[in-house]
Amino acid sequence: MSDKIVLTYQVSADDFTRAGEASSDVKSKLKKMGVKPEIVRKVAIAMYEGEINMVIHANGGSIDVIISPTEISMILEDKGPGIEDIEKAMQAGYSTAPDNIRSLGFGAGMGLPNMKKYSDEMQIESEIGTGTKVTMKVFL
Repeated sequence: MSDKIVLTYQVSADDFTRAGEASSDVKSKLKKMGVKPEIVRKVAIAMYEGEINMVIHANGGSIDVIISPTEISMILEDKGPGIEDIEKAMQAGYSTAPDNIRSLGFGAGMGLPNMKKYSDEMQIESEIGTGTKVTMKVFL
């Protein structure tokens, strides 16, 4: 693995049947590349949580995964409503998900906290009415 590998995924809005496909694909590819299981697990969980957030809150979006010899970067971008209070959104249990989403078993307010927990670095840029960009890194 001398060069970078770039994988790009589109996440559909409100499509819970396909949510998780991108993170499953990355998990499968990383396993085939021989990446350590604990790294694969961290990447899969962090990315899945981000993917679900995009489906619930952001009208979908795109995910770029960049695999280099030293790290795996996940860049999730959407054109959603933006995050009003990032600090509050980072608190475990805080959720703005509507009841119909909660009834599906999502929206427990653990998405962003889990994304931070399972990545080695995480940065959130969000603008109200424009969208959000989350960059997560897991070091190899």
